[in-house]
Amino acid sequence: MRRLGLMALCAALVASCGGGGSETPSSGASGSAVSPSSTASCDGSCADANSFLTVSDVESVIARGVAEAQARGVKATIAVVDRVGNVLAVFRMSGALADVTMRTSDVSASALSGGLENVEVIPATAAAIAKAVTGAYLSSEGNAFSTRTASQIIQSHFNPGELLTPGGPLFGVQFSQLPCSDVAARFTPAEADIGPKRSPLGLAGDPGGFPLYRSGTPVGGVGVVIDPVYGIDRDVLDVDNDVDEAVAFAATGSQAAPEDRRADRITADGKTLRFSDFRVEDLRSRIDSPPAFASLLGSVGQLVAVPGYNVAAIRAGTAFGQSRSGIRADSQDYANLDAFVLVDAADNERFRPRAGTDGAAALTSAEVRSILSSALRVANRSRAQIRRPLDTPARVSITVVDSQGEILGLVRTRDAPVFGIDVSVQKARGAAFLSSRTSVESLNALPPAVYLDRVLVRLREESPAQYVTSMRIFLGLPNALADGMTAFSARAIGNLARPNYPDGVDGNPFGPLSRAPGQWSPLNTGLQLDLVHNAVIQHVAFVRGLTPDTPRNCSGVGGFDRGFVVNGAVRGLANGIQIFPGAVPIYRGEQLIGAIGVSGDGIDQDDMVAFLGVARAGLSGNPPQHAPSNRRADQLVPSGARLRYLSCPQAPFLDSNEQEPCSGL
Repeated sequence: MRRLGLMALCAALVASCGGGGSETPSSGASGSAVSPSSTASCDGSCADANSFLTVSDVESVIARGVAEAQARGVKATIAVVDRVGNVLAVFRMSGALADVTMRTSDVSASALSGGLENVEVIPATAAAIAKAVTGAYLSSEGNAFSTRTASQIIQSHFNPGELLTPGGPLFGVQFSQLPCSDVAARFTPAEADIGPKRSPLGLAGDPGGFPLYRSGTPVGGVGVVIDPVYGIDRDVLDVDNDVDEAVAFAATGSQAAPEDRRADRITADGKTLRFSDFRVEDLRSRIDSPPAFASLLGSVGQLVAVPGYNVAAIRAGTAFGQSRSGIRADSQDYANLDAFVLVDAADNERFRPRAGTDGAAALTSAEVRSILSSALRVANRSRAQIRRPLDTPARVSITVVDSQGEILGLVRTRDAPVFGIDVSVQKARGAAFLSSRTSVESLNALPPAVYLDRVLVRLREESPAQYVTSMRIFLGLPNALADGMTAFSARAIGNLARPNYPDGVDGNPFGPLSRAPGQWSPLNTGLQLDLVHNAVIQHVAFVRGLTPDTPRNCSGVGGFDRGFVVNGAVRGLANGIQIFPGAVPIYRGEQLIGAIGVSGDGIDQDDMVAFLGVARAGLSGNPPQHAPSNRRADQLVPSGARLRYLSCPQAPFLDSNEQEPCSGL
């Protein structure tokens, strides 16, 4: 890879741093336009060939956002994406910030250091795209989630600030959809309009990103950056006057999420989720009569190009579920299961079932197909946790990998949220990697994460190898991660990656894969971030026009002071790992041969679909199976508290009263 000299890169960065329904709205008392409450009738089957954002739609979204920004006297950067992450436009108002700082502390002189905390050179365009992608990727016909929702469910407590509560249900999901992912498509002629596209910063927890809907189905997202800090909402109990969120909320207008699908109509663990701190009547502009988009060009701002994402023009979106979007109905392997698969720009299936690379014991293509089909059947019978209307089936993405992390098959149910594609792979790869005999060798060979302070000051190095020592001490196993004797599920990995163990018990020791309390943050999680940190920083430099783009492998990238040279990349870590539940390793006898990962409408359902997908595959002879019970991570009791391996709902099915379906397996 071409090297960029440290002094040249530093100088360049310093020089470039800057400080639901379609009803016609009616006028409210405040003078703003007020959309009538809309009730979505869609339950996952509404998307069709007409479900996309037109050029005119994109222009209207931007114009509404600009009008609200002008009414508030602020300068905004506005990004619009379609449902699979194609960037349809980025508009920057004249005088808008060029860069933002990543920070999760409430104070400017943050006590937190390292990870991505206090990095000041993040392009505002990249942050706006990440917010838009988050709104689009986390939403479906059954749920509409915003970046404020994301903030609530990724922190060390759920709800944030409530002591002695576990971490958020999607703890760690912010480091998915990464720009280095080998699963995500890129903005190239060869990959055209297919998705899912990558996000420049992963998923965002900074308010100011919302999904966009047409007739009850999500068709994209909008993200806005005005505030100089890209962070999180640390207090979900108050009402913020967040200008990014106000402008983004106004921008949704007639493409706003249906009210009865918004996060604040959905509960998780008995707690109501957050969607927005703004209502239409709080807006200062009339979203029913925005200015003509053409009148904004030049006088107010410009369309801008973002390297790796778009050109300085507006384009129409793609229709989700159609071949052009990269996600379409299956026609070969999963008959009568309402399955959807990923395809390339020529409509060739990307991840059709194939055999593994584990020698004589490897999964066969027929076994992979059988496991995926079994998991689909379980999902189609299961009651979704975070989807409306109630008693609709779970919508999930399902991936099987071999012990080396090679993707052997990937399939989805209808209307599953897009974020689950990349996450299901991350979960499966993490379970396979940490359950293998080669993880120590791989971690020891990876280059250290080179943390930055502010602009481009080298703060310190953090070697992935340190987690080997931490795991061995914490678990009391001198050969942990080298003998292959412990099967780690995604839930077990997540337990070990929390800033307190057991999860949520403040004052207890931190997990061996986590940063210590006081240093942990959603931007500095521990092993999960350290595996991908340098690749994310390289991509930030690429967006700024300073380096080549990051490779399609998130691991093995050297730090900025080593010119981002790749050394020791691990195929099984090519899109990072995930640290919330939904994956289990797969064995043949005593030999690890892969893992299955599931991501969609609820973490307990994810666990169950993964576990039962293997257990109920109906294979005979010497079939793939779960880890022997005496090797599962829940046999370990570090710090006096047993590790968790799996959590299945008690009565999860729509068509039976079966209780505890995972018991005894």
